[in-house]
Amino acid sequence: MALKIDDSLISMSAKDIGAEIRLDKWLWAARFFKTRSLAAEAITGGKVNVNGNRAKPGRVVRVGETVSIRQGPYERTIIVKDISRSRGPAAQAQDSMRKPKKARANAKPPSPN
Repeated sequence: MALKIDDSLISMSAKDIGAEIRLDKWLWAARFFKTRSLAAEAITGGKVNVNGNRAKPGRVVRVGETVSIRQGPYERTIIVKDISRSRGPAAQAQDSMRKPKKARANAKPPSPN
């Protein structure tokens, strides 16, 4: 008896199957940090919040959650759009997140001073 695989199941996105991943691994896969250890260090240092709350590196991230990241003088707020378990090209990383409408409307270039 042959096993039949439904192709529609293979192309399901993380949102459809309720995927989740560790916060440090998602930040690394989304290319915010060069290594998972740097991501974990930033999280432990209080530079990363999920849904407005301080997080731990092992916290599970799900589609639709808001992640705020402070790196030097920059603070980024993004919404998790997709879960990637591996680090891929930058274009793939950009597809896994989006900026909230409020952040896009208030985006201003940094002052030259």
